[in-house]
Amino acid sequence: MEILRQFKEFIDPTHLIQLFGYPGLTLIVFLETGAMVFFLPGDSLLFVAGLFAGSGELNIFYLWALLIPAAIVGDAVSYFIGSKLGPALFNKPESRFFKPAHMKAAHDFYEKHGGKAIIMARFMPIVRTFVPVVAGIGKMPYQRFAMFNAVGGLAWVLSMTIAGYFLGQIEFVKKNLELMVIGIVFLSILPAIIAWLRGRK
Repeated sequence: MEILRQFKEFIDPTHLIQLFGYPGLTLIVFLETGAMVFFLPGDSLLFVAGLFAGSGELNIFYLWALLIPAAIVGDAVSYFIGSKLGPALFNKPESRFFKPAHMKAAHDFYEKHGGKAIIMARFMPIVRTFVPVVAGIGKMPYQRFAMFNAVGGLAWVLSMTIAGYFLGQIEFVKKNLELMVIGIVFLSILPAIIAWLRGRK
């Protein structure tokens, strides 16, 4: 139970921001997109960071200056991991920190949506971690990937932090932050749930 409590704290956006500040935020955004660390908070972390900025505890412009480049560089690193390691990643054995099923899901998503998947995946937990890798494996021209990557990184960071910035000034949101975070996580995985249900049919 103690391990579970510590893990919950480790992925709690509010705890992470209060503990590590700007450097921690930047590192987490980079790791989730650039090191295939899929279990780190993404959308909820950005939302809560925007909320902190709205209350004056963080600066929204500092957040953008740090997190937009971190998101873009993270995806670029994932692309190069895919381009160098290639299909071997699909044969990598399952471990606590790597699930072949996640790679397969990202591959299917990329096959369905093509270049747009780079942008769309930004708003889908787990999928956003692996889609850039799949793009690298598929040898998408880097110039084309870079364009989708920049648009996706910009849209993801701006939309999540701005939502937190303005919604966080509403009293109901302040008093029910945990419920809001759960709601954001649910909305972000809803497309994956719908796709799974369609697959079952």
